Amino acid sequence: MRYFEDIAVGETARFGDYPVERDEVIAFAERFDPQPFHLSDEAAAQTHFGRLAASGWHTCAMTMAMLVGHLKADEQAGLGSPGIDALRWLVPVYPGDRLRCETEVIEARRSTSRPEMGIVKSRMTVFNQDDVAVMTFVSNGLIATRHP
Repeated sequence: MRYFEDIAVGETARFGDYPVERDEVIAFAERFDPQPFHLSDEAAAQTHFGRLAASGWHTCAMTMAMLVGHLKADEQAGLGSPGIDALRWLVPVYPGDRLRCETEVIEARRSTSRPEMGIVKSRMTVFNQDDVAVMTFVSNGLIATRHP
């Protein structure tokens, strides 16, 4: 198990391989972001997207799936997250893309009010199959300490 004390500023990780599937893009959009350019090739063709594009929120969800898979494999003592900062969707994500993640720990501090946890800030970059960054954000993770 990896605890807060085991995480160092500057630490990096690469993980994930998520195929973006057309049916999933449409299903997500129908339920959570029903804008025409996420639902229809014809409507998307009339926009700057040029073709059907995944919702940015769907890109976040796909990233979360990759992140949780990585954290489980890494056996990190995660306690959730109070949120993310500076979310940016850089370029569209399209059906047929394959996504992967790179992350770097940029800050780690023990909580002063909750000694059983630390707060770790990481810069996340999500790339497509062409190594083009499609999304960035800073995550704030709560990690159990080994010795509160």
